[in-house]
Amino acid sequence: MKQMFLSANNQLSEIETFEPGAWINLVNPSQEESVRLAEAFNIDITDLRAPLDAEESSRISVEDNYTLIIVDVPTQEDRNGKSYYVTIPLGIVVTEDAVITTCLEPLILFDNFLNRRVRGFYTFMKTRFVFQLLYRNAELFLTALRSIDRQSDRIEAQLEDATRNEQLIDMMELEKSIIYLKASLKINERIVKKLSGNASSLRKYVADEDLLEDTLIETQQAIEMASIYENVLNVMTETSASIISNNQNSIMKTLALMTMALDIPTVIFSAYGMNFKNNWLPLNGLEHAFWFIVAIAAALSAIVVIYFIRKRWF
Repeated sequence: MKQMFLSANNQLSEIETFEPGAWINLVNPSQEESVRLAEAFNIDITDLRAPLDAEESSRISVEDNYTLIIVDVPTQEDRNGKSYYVTIPLGIVVTEDAVITTCLEPLILFDNFLNRRVRGFYTFMKTRFVFQLLYRNAELFLTALRSIDRQSDRIEAQLEDATRNEQLIDMMELEKSIIYLKASLKINERIVKKLSGNASSLRKYVADEDLLEDTLIETQQAIEMASIYENVLNVMTETSASIISNNQNSIMKTLALMTMALDIPTVIFSAYGMNFKNNWLPLNGLEHAFWFIVAIAAALSAIVVIYFIRKRWF
């Protein structure tokens, strides 16, 4: 899918025919769409389609006619009926006449731009637009990490009575998400630092340099948050495993004590259930002997239960 946008008269409009200064957004484009665009802007087709590989690494490539920037962006993926964070590559191609973004799927990253919520955003200000994308991307990482933190808090609240592995699996998935985000953030940090250097091919103004510095600060803050949350989740995982094991042991202990309390009436009823000829079992000749025996068995079981309670075994 291909969309084209152009800023004119302080408005962002979608256009059908390309005009200089436009933003071209590709979402999982076909080979034919990529070839046509590559030929129109004299871009290597492998560079244009590189971000469509989910395993493509982040990098900056400077060519004669364009600059290719590939960064990782956070997105959500459904696993086991729940949403977790992963990262996918986003390609940003800066040419003389346009900025081209290409990705495997629609991104939340673009929502603020399309809805005109980003101050000072104009498609024809190409360098500023690229740095704004990188800044909003760093903010998205922070949002994803805060979401993971809230999910871990909810899981922690469920741990007290947990006896199954569901909470452990959820935390394992959160740990995987943080690992993906942290690895992507470190690579993105190198990209931002490279763009901040004098060797960058993108022309920068003072305001652009300030924006890039803010982007670097946000990225480093996200890396620190990811490290903290990763350590917290590691501790929570170990603790939850101990809690689940403890809860299971408590259940087995309770069942064992109940079995011991019920052994007494079992032995009594087993003895009275024997078919002895002319037996001399106690209370055998009394009327309503059955109810006496039941009461005695219940009383003995109650004594055992009270003893366990006093010992705080229950």
